[in-house]
Amino acid sequence: MRLAHYSFVAGLGLLVAACSFGGPGFTTRGLIVPTAQCAVDPSSFGVGEKLTPFEESNGCGIPNPWQMISLSGVELSKPATLNCGEIAAVNDWLNASVQPAAERDFGERVVGVDVAASYSCRARDNRWGARMSEHGFGNAIDISGFTLADGRKVTVEHGWSGRSDERAFLREVRKEACGAFTTVLGPGSDRYHYNHFHLDRAVRSNASTYCQ
Repeated sequence: MRLAHYSFVAGLGLLVAACSFGGPGFTTRGLIVPTAQCAVDPSSFGVGEKLTPFEESNGCGIPNPWQMISLSGVELSKPATLNCGEIAAVNDWLNASVQPAAERDFGERVVGVDVAASYSCRARDNRWGARMSEHGFGNAIDISGFTLADGRKVTVEHGWSGRSDERAFLREVRKEACGAFTTVLGPGSDRYHYNHFHLDRAVRSNASTYCQ
């Protein structure tokens, strides 16, 4: 399948879905829009394509959108639409944290990750009246599982309390994510994140991080 064709169709559907958003309402009060600058061209990280910048009337939008289908040799289960800063952070996390942990705990490299969500114009946790999610800036990704080179699947939902090697791996990559991202959520954070890791680069006025 040609990436350009897929990007156009997926991007069109994405915008239509976002513009007809019928889920919980949200507020953008206090949110800081991520920078539009790209420190590094995301195409150097993997297979992807730059999309046309877009902005919606309700606050959602990405000034520097890219759609990636792989990063650092790791295949994404579905194309992820993100801003370029989030792409760089995911790439760094895969290289510096995920691969070393996988080789140590499994003796295998990760060849795929399951993407539960990327860009989505919605409220946090889909709760009416909450702040807009960083997903609305393309500034967040939800990852629900990993595929090893031997085909083994390690999911957040079952591996968190599963085999000892899976527990060690998932806890390590979640802990290490706190260096690449400013918000890290997963099992135990709340009832919404029992089956995936939420990783975002929210910009806060006090430069704080939130890792649970």
